[in-house]
Amino acid sequence: MEIRIDDNAGYCFGVVKAIGAAEEELARNGNLYCLGDIVHNSAEVERLKGMGLHVIDHDTLLQLHGCKVLIRAHGEPPSTYSAARNRDITLIDATCPIVLALQGRIRRGYEEMRTRNGQIVIFGKPGHAEVIGLNGQTDGTAIIVSREDELDHIDFQRPLRLYSQTTKSREEYRHLIANIEARLPQGADFVAFDTICNRVANRARQLEAFAGSVDVLLFVAGANSSNGHYLYEYCRKVQPRTHLIGGPDEVQQRWVAGVGSVGISGATSTPRWLMEAVADKLILLQP
Repeated sequence: MEIRIDDNAGYCFGVVKAIGAAEEELARNGNLYCLGDIVHNSAEVERLKGMGLHVIDHDTLLQLHGCKVLIRAHGEPPSTYSAARNRDITLIDATCPIVLALQGRIRRGYEEMRTRNGQIVIFGKPGHAEVIGLNGQTDGTAIIVSREDELDHIDFQRPLRLYSQTTKSREEYRHLIANIEARLPQGADFVAFDTICNRVANRARQLEAFAGSVDVLLFVAGANSSNGHYLYEYCRKVQPRTHLIGGPDEVQQRWVAGVGSVGISGATSTPRWLMEAVADKLILLQP
């Protein structure tokens, strides 16, 4: 049985930056707070906890004073920075540069729309950490939509600026834009910005080639990774024998019995070492 790990799988540079910043601080001091899971992968989170990383929520942040807190790649709303300043907390800001740039674009769009009775709409997953940070740039006033039936919340008679969470599907975003344009009156003031990360957009095409080249695909992703679930479903369309797993312990021998090749891939939040552990498990399963 041939075992292949997808060369294009693994962390995006934003996650690499965040984990590198955490490891550097932990190597110096052996202790660091992180606002939310640093990455949507429980195995990596546990590894960093073993080095001294403490995952906290926003309520806990409000109880801390005079310490260091990491902001992960997803970014945070302005209120988090204010809370940190008020409590003498040093922030290690590892917000992904692409997310940071998007926050700035949305803030500028919000300032424009405020002067023209307009609206900011964000295509994203409600409650997702990145979306919370993006909405914070509008003082919490953005309209968050994730499905076509939620477009009814928009007033199509008013100016409109549309942005997308960086990890959404470009195909779904284009479909959403087309649906909005179909509802707009003639001469409407509408601008849709291309804000999806190219790394995420390109992964679908790369995965299509990789998934089609193996007999079975094991897709490794955290249970709470929206990027992972989107890419997994995309893989299944190309290779029906695709299985979503969190790590090597979930591999079942019956999936790979008698096959010629097995591919291993993962989300942008999946560490390379975890995919290599899955490959090691497959080696042990061989007769």
